[in-house]
Amino acid sequence: MSDRGPDEHVTHTHIGGQALIEGVMMRGKINWAVAVRTADGSIHVEEHDLPGGVKTGWKKWPVARGVWAMYETLALAMKAFAISAEYASPPGSAATAAETNGPAAEAEDASLSKREIALTMVLGAVLSVVVFIVLPALATNWVVPSTARPVTWNIVDGVLRLAVFVGYIGVVGLMPDIRRVFAYHGAEHKSIHAYEHGVPLDAASVQSYGTLHVRCGTAFLLMVMVIAIVVFSLVPGKAILASWGVTPGPLVVLFNIAVRIILLPLVAGLAYEVTVKWAGSRPDSPLVKVLLWPGMQMQRMTTREPDDSMVEVAVAALRAVADREARESGLVVPAADGDARPAPEAALD
Repeated sequence: MSDRGPDEHVTHTHIGGQALIEGVMMRGKINWAVAVRTADGSIHVEEHDLPGGVKTGWKKWPVARGVWAMYETLALAMKAFAISAEYASPPGSAATAAETNGPAAEAEDASLSKREIALTMVLGAVLSVVVFIVLPALATNWVVPSTARPVTWNIVDGVLRLAVFVGYIGVVGLMPDIRRVFAYHGAEHKSIHAYEHGVPLDAASVQSYGTLHVRCGTAFLLMVMVIAIVVFSLVPGKAILASWGVTPGPLVVLFNIAVRIILLPLVAGLAYEVTVKWAGSRPDSPLVKVLLWPGMQMQRMTTREPDDSMVEVAVAALRAVADREARESGLVVPAADGDARPAPEAALD
């Protein structure tokens, strides 16, 4: 599907989202909301204020603001996944235990679910370091000794890391549960497209849009990997190791791995400046379209066509955020007539 024609006026919004387990999280400037399809078929919607207020000091500095944004995104993701896991759980889990043992058991099960999700995300972060940093570095050093050709080593390492990332997305995309999450990802993108075009936020109108969006986190991750090649190639590792008296061997590989882990926040901050602050504010620029084209194509792997019930969930989360901002800013969220437009500003999906 397309985005309803290139000549149609679009007002890009700052609202972004994230696919969850049987649900969608949407985030604006004031609040964030989660909508989840429950076991009985209803939609649970939960809205929360964003913490922190107006960012000041170093949190507004270029690059540093991207690092802080990544931290906030991860923290918010943990909370959103905890909510979706609680309300999208099948019959016989926390809800049944609550009916049997009362509110205390319900609270215990909910807190356990949150702990499990937190542990899962921590273990996932460790696994990501091993899979996307350690293993490519070891494989690269086997092909190209880093002390002989550092630039070539970094390029090969970056290409291998990208290949692992694409392969990982392809493999997990074969799992039925992940395919449903990818479909909710598509629903999230479609609903934001409809909101940006100011059309009615009903399933028929939303479904007429495509599942790809310029502000998707998939494009951001791809940009991280590209920028990482440049940043790591600029590190004078050979000179540093020589000054330390380190000879070629395992210590060189450990040095390269440590550099990648230490500089990861810098790489993420630079990618944020490119994809969110620069490209996100001018998505119609021909240069931006060329630069982000690979990331847009990657979204074909991380999104699926949603059904109408998934779109209804995404719209419910979007409305919870947009309605709140509309009440406090005087805007009108698109309804049956679709006349209103969102406030312009880009942000990361």
